[in-house]
Amino acid sequence: MNIVLYEPEIPLNTGNIGRTCVATNTRLHLIEPLGFQLNEKAVKRAGLDYWDKLDVTVYVDFQDFLDRNPGAKIYMATTKAPKTYTDVSYEPDCYIMFGKESAGIPEEILVEHQEDCVRIPMWGDIRSLNLSNSVAIVLYEALRQNGFEKMTLEGHLHRLEWKK
Repeated sequence: MNIVLYEPEIPLNTGNIGRTCVATNTRLHLIEPLGFQLNEKAVKRAGLDYWDKLDVTVYVDFQDFLDRNPGAKIYMATTKAPKTYTDVSYEPDCYIMFGKESAGIPEEILVEHQEDCVRIPMWGDIRSLNLSNSVAIVLYEALRQNGFEKMTLEGHLHRLEWKK
């Protein structure tokens, strides 16, 4: 799986998303400009001690991302989509793209990928969910659809054992 962040602005969100990517063996793609430096304390603090394990690639702009990932199947998460994130079947090597916190993915990009736009349903007039929460929701649905391939599915207690 691949998560793509289009011009992320908040370092804590990107740090949290990086940690989620490490926990799910997901590659992270960052499209510049970023609203922070990748070596900022806030990014690393949110990513805890996992940041050095993250498979991350940075691109100068969206065209650079497209050029370096030819033929990529990209799903675009946006509050404007007619389909929900559970309405599509995610391929194991797909890319799920999220826009910047203040404005999302530009509509000029969305209209070129209408069939691949998805949204998370919300109640009422809420503008959007937190970016890192949105990534986790959609990513885990994609992973579930692919059988959580190669992920640990059983839990273990530290001191005690589960009853059999």
